[in-house]
Amino acid sequence: MQYEAAEAWAAAYMAASATTGRGGGRSGMWDPAVERVERLAAESAVVIFSVSSCCMCHAVKRLFCGMGVNPTVYELDEDPRGMEIERALTRLLGSAAVPVVFVGGKLVGAMDRVMASHINGTLVPLLKEAGALWL
Repeated sequence: MQYEAAEAWAAAYMAASATTGRGGGRSGMWDPAVERVERLAAESAVVIFSVSSCCMCHAVKRLFCGMGVNPTVYELDEDPRGMEIERALTRLLGSAAVPVVFVGGKLVGAMDRVMASHINGTLVPLLKEAGALWL
């Protein structure tokens, strides 16, 4: 149920962003932190927002590296704007969680969503579509 809520929120956010022409979603409000996250997420095929001491972040990074994917990783605890980015990610997800993964500029979600996608077989096609995997 949490997955559907996060997906619905992300879809509504993206729809609102498309109509306003800027990030921020709700009621046409512009949020520079969310826009920054969107820009960073679109710069690479796979982007992981992480915290260096988080075991779940380490596990998701190992998952992608083990698949032959070279993700761009932003360690929020090492970034001067890390707290701002983390708040923006919380707005996008609807809850606070790291790691947060984007594939092809699209929000996949936190660890639970990434693992569910991996187990149900939808992650590899998404990675291929984004150009992160060739085989």
